[in-house]
Amino acid sequence: MCDANVSATATMAEFGCNEHHQNEVISYMRFARSKRILRLKTVDSCFEELKDSRLVEETFTVDEVRDMLDGLHAVVRGEMEMELINTAHTNVLLLRQIHYQAEKFFLRLQTDISELENRELLEQVAEFEKTDFKATDKAMSVLDDKTKAERALKDLRNVQGDQQLSAHANEISCLQNTVATLKDDYERSLTVSAASQNNLQENLVSAKHELLRVQEQLALAEKELDKKFQQTAAYRNMKEILTKKNEQIKDIRKQLQRYEPNE
Repeated sequence: MCDANVSATATMAEFGCNEHHQNEVISYMRFARSKRILRLKTVDSCFEELKDSRLVEETFTVDEVRDMLDGLHAVVRGEMEMELINTAHTNVLLLRQIHYQAEKFFLRLQTDISELENRELLEQVAEFEKTDFKATDKAMSVLDDKTKAERALKDLRNVQGDQQLSAHANEISCLQNTVATLKDDYERSLTVSAASQNNLQENLVSAKHELLRVQEQLALAEKELDKKFQQTAAYRNMKEILTKKNEQIKDIRKQLQRYEPNE
């Protein structure tokens, strides 16, 4: 893995790009790859739709087969034409950005169209993309598994704890509203007598003390709930999965460090 990363970095270095521009190239390659994958899925769906809607009999005549292939050809050709047009227009927008930035510094950029068909450079780009996305896909797969495990653990805890914590949460909400009301009343009563102000202040302090008491009870209830939950088999299984995924992520980060140290 490390040797492949070093090879990919060296491949991009041969283009004469500095680190910033190399990252910009990588960003565009990832954008183009995502668009390509989406369009290929569309082509796949064209074939699947044909299978589901037309291939319902055991035998077909030559004319029926020709008709199905002609229809499929038209759909796939339209999809590919649309993608090629969109890719060309996207590249025009990319060139527009580059030339616009160059014009700010009074530069006149030139392009060598023949270099776009340089087989050696195209092979280097293909090799870099293959190496880069192979490592990225492996890391993203582990991160997705970790996220799913964490979400499942959170959902399991919520199901078991929501009912017990709901009553405490409602009580705290009511007390908070009471405190807010008393505070507003206290602020509006600054112009009344000192005796009235002291009375309101005492009520406010009392309400705050009651709020702290209920919050303390809620904290104790949450600790007790968490303690009971951690004793369940579901929690132990989820925690074991998360521990394994974290170890995998640490290993992958070590492998990717030489290729993408900033990330």
